[in-house]
Amino acid sequence: MDIVWKGVVGGLVTALIAWASKRGNVLPGILPLAPTFAVIALLAVGSKGNAAGFREACLAGVKTIPAYLAFLAACWLFIDKVDYRLAVAGGIALWLVVALAIFLAPRYL
Repeated sequence: MDIVWKGVVGGLVTALIAWASKRGNVLPGILPLAPTFAVIALLAVGSKGNAAGFREACLAGVKTIPAYLAFLAACWLFIDKVDYRLAVAGGIALWLVVALAIFLAPRYL
C-alpha cells in the first residue's frame, strides 16, 4: 500500500504540470519546485511511526530553497500535534504561501 501513495502523489503532480502547461508557460515552470520527493520521503518515514526519524528527514533538506525550507519546518513543527499526513499537508500549504510570495513579490516591489 505504501507504494500506492507514492504513485498517487507523483501522478497528481505530473497531471497538474500537464494541465498547467496547456494554460501557459510560467506555472508549469514553477510547479516542479513542489516538494514532491520530500512528500514521498516524509510519508515513507512517517509511516514508520517514528517522530525522531521524521524530524531527521526534515532536517536533511534544510539546505535547499526558502520555500522548501518552509515546507520542512512546518512538517517538523506539526508532527507532535497532528498525524504525519496532516503535518505534510500543513507543510505543503506553507510551501505554497512562501513559493507564491517569492514568485509574486518582484511584481509588487
